[in-house]
Amino acid sequence: MNMDRARLPETFGLDRLETPIGVALLVSDDDGVLRALDWEDYEPRMKELLRLQYGAVILKEARAPRDLRTALAGYFKGDLERLRQIKWRVAGTRFQQKVWKALPKIAAGTTMSYGALAAKIGLPKAVRAVGHANGSNPISVVVPCHRLIGANGSLIKYGGGLERKRWLLQHEGVEV
Repeated sequence: MNMDRARLPETFGLDRLETPIGVALLVSDDDGVLRALDWEDYEPRMKELLRLQYGAVILKEARAPRDLRTALAGYFKGDLERLRQIKWRVAGTRFQQKVWKALPKIAAGTTMSYGALAAKIGLPKAVRAVGHANGSNPISVVVPCHRLIGANGSLIKYGGGLERKRWLLQHEGVEV
């Protein structure tokens, strides 16, 4: 076996942040870039998403960078634009990355259907694939997967639970 090709585990810091809708888990790299944000009650799912993207992952308890924590706290206090200040990086497939990069372009206070996002990224028939990529998003809130809704306006699936999705949308000014 060629040891040069063996992939070493990624090591990320894991921090926790109290929010109005539960404890958020913040995973960041050595450069202070956000790699995952999920909810404490969904930690196993978050770890699985990280494994699928990066292979072996080691999470060590570490304080997230102050600017990351401050921006998230500001968002939860009502300064919705603070999310744009957060540096993030994902490792998914090219298609997943295309979907995830399109999500922050949905303005706070608005929603979009899965079909509309599929059309916006130039793949109008990829509605289900968009839904699957959205569900595999490792960076909740910051990469705002909660802003995608059903074609009929219904709240459909949210990895953190529909009550959190409802809260986030109402927090951003969407009537649900």
